[in-house]
Amino acid sequence: MKITIAGVGAMGGRYALMLSRAGNDVDGIDGWADNVNAINEHGLQANFDGEQVVAKIKAYEQTKIDPSAVADLVILFPKSMQLDGMMQSLKPVITDHTKILCLMNGIGHEEIIEKYVTRDNIFIGNTMWTAGMEGSGKLKLFGSGSVALRNVEDGEAATAAAKKIVKLLSDAGLNAEYSDNILYTIYKKATVNGTMNGLCTILDCNMSEFGSTSTAEDMVVAIVKEFSAVAAKEGIDLNVPDTVDYIKTTWDPNTIGHHYPSMHQDLITNHRLTEIDYINGVIDRRGKKYGIPTPYCTFLTQLVHAKEQLLHAK
Repeated sequence: MKITIAGVGAMGGRYALMLSRAGNDVDGIDGWADNVNAINEHGLQANFDGEQVVAKIKAYEQTKIDPSAVADLVILFPKSMQLDGMMQSLKPVITDHTKILCLMNGIGHEEIIEKYVTRDNIFIGNTMWTAGMEGSGKLKLFGSGSVALRNVEDGEAATAAAKKIVKLLSDAGLNAEYSDNILYTIYKKATVNGTMNGLCTILDCNMSEFGSTSTAEDMVVAIVKEFSAVAAKEGIDLNVPDTVDYIKTTWDPNTIGHHYPSMHQDLITNHRLTEIDYINGVIDRRGKKYGIPTPYCTFLTQLVHAKEQLLHAK
């Protein structure tokens, strides 16, 4: 299958590498020219659970996509604020038959994607894999994970297409599953991003270090309650104690506790703008819409934006 990974950063790089190693024809598209050049010159390199591996894929700068590189499947990993621009750039390689799978952090991305493709070709999900970058074209990948997804539009054909994507990802070792309740799954994953990303970024720590503090659980509970209240207005039952327990599993130093979330990598390490407006910021905006107070999400959004300005993030 011809697969295009849009956004070959840490997570997109993991998917590109694993899908390529499984025998798929993979292209990468990225806005970071140095990353694209490194991939084309040296391959996509990774420390993959302690083993040095290389995947030979073709990479394109976002503004220089080869229109002949038509994709059967596009998997979206750009930063949330870059999604509309990425979809515009992808237009030459998208046909009426191209499937679009969005595995990005945040909530509501299908509202942008459906401006470019029909809803029966849109699939949404979330991924619980971790990934890091050590430089242009160089990844650090460890641990296990999973991915859940579903078709946006109901119907037998769309469901069958979603299950084919599940098999494709699972055959590459990505542990995919079909989820009838994907909006619940996306909200649940968003609570991990809504706690670990912003808090670890502001506190400049990894997830295990955060979990070792005496105030960690109280902060997580407060944020999850806000996510749960907003989700309830959208018909999603997000159980607070279960979700908090789920988040606490990320603190284990024997699994992924030593991982620095992607927002920390973006802002603290690379001084790049973050996706906070598409995670906690969504809860802030929807809280105002529904008349629900969300002081923790609002304050955390403000803190991250202040940190962006202090670090002159771009």
